[in-house]
Amino acid sequence: MNEEISVQNKLFGKTFFWMFLGLLGSGIIAWYTYASGLFIDILMGNYFNVLLIVELLVVFVFSFLFKRLPPLVVGILYFVYAMINGATLAVIFVVFDLSSIIYLFAISALLFAALGLIGYKTNKDLTSWGPYLSVFLIAGILLSIVNLFLLKNTTFELILDWLILALFFGITIYDINKMKLLQEDSSIDNDKIHIYCAMQLYLDFINIFLRILSIFGKRKN
Repeated sequence: MNEEISVQNKLFGKTFFWMFLGLLGSGIIAWYTYASGLFIDILMGNYFNVLLIVELLVVFVFSFLFKRLPPLVVGILYFVYAMINGATLAVIFVVFDLSSIIYLFAISALLFAALGLIGYKTNKDLTSWGPYLSVFLIAGILLSIVNLFLLKNTTFELILDWLILALFFGITIYDINKMKLLQEDSSIDNDKIHIYCAMQLYLDFINIFLRILSIFGKRKN
């Protein structure tokens, strides 16, 4: 039992370390892209959509080929995604005050830690949440796209932000809880389980932060 707990704690430690490295890399790239004026060049050159497409492709490759790829390649893909995502996240420095970004990032980190603790301490298997969370997430993405291009309703956008924020609260608890089961999955190389988990938690945190920023962030004039 003690050995199992030790292995579990090691997985969580490595996962959160890789997640931290990914967030740190994204933050540095985001600030540099904004402060250097590179973001303006990206927008003027119509490269922003290209970055989003490449970002999406990396996620697909990571998700669908994860079990087949060697640990080194999986690690590289994770950091490539974090760097590209950092470049696209530079937009938050254009839209929101820096003090607001820092403050709400800290709030997001505290909330994420609380959600992680709930997922870790929960002894119940939350696997049954998976299909429902996936359906709600797809629905939220589709509704966001419809509102972005067709409805353009700010009130509906705010409601969606709250609903998707609540959804990612649930997804974070689910992903943390699922980590305790992944180490028993013999189909996944033990040398890369933590990278897979780090990617999941990285995405959870970024989505929570962006929704909180969208709802409470102080926008520039």
